[in-house]
Amino acid sequence: MDFLSQTWHWSISGFLIGVVMLSLIYFGKVFGMSSNLRSLCSMTGIGKRFSFFDWDWKAQRWNLVVVFGAMIGGFVATNYMHDDSNVALNPVTIKKLEKLGIDAPNSKSLPDALFSADVVFNSPKIIALLIIGGILIGFGSRYAGGCTSGHAISGLSNFQIQSLKAVIGFFIGGLIVAHFVLPIIF
Repeated sequence: MDFLSQTWHWSISGFLIGVVMLSLIYFGKVFGMSSNLRSLCSMTGIGKRFSFFDWDWKAQRWNLVVVFGAMIGGFVATNYMHDDSNVALNPVTIKKLEKLGIDAPNSKSLPDALFSADVVFNSPKIIALLIIGGILIGFGSRYAGGCTSGHAISGLSNFQIQSLKAVIGFFIGGLIVAHFVLPIIF
């Protein structure tokens, strides 16, 4: 059990992701999480009003299973396989986060300064940031034709040039936000 609850070396995770991607390519499937929202909306019958949602969601049932499996896996990992050791962050990163008022992980997955129940329910600023961020992520993944996992894992493994462009854009956008936008917000 100790092996499962510890952080795995990147080569193990990378190898397992590669095996999954080769399996998906073999079976003619394309991985992506954001397309599941379209499937869920299609299941409600909204395709009768909006043509975008009028498609065969049953062909993507396997991808819905991936989403539910990720949710169950996250629950199990957080509640039963949690390692109390700290995430190994660079000390420079920790100092920069402290300047922004964001606490060190201290064996938590998310910082309390952004995601604790007190902050989320009592801070209009954090609520607004979460809502705006969610809208931007939703719009961005639709505009880019997929989310980061779909493009970076599935698209690149299928040698899609548009996925390479999207991943470069995600990376540049992340650097800009991390270095210029977050210090202004916090």
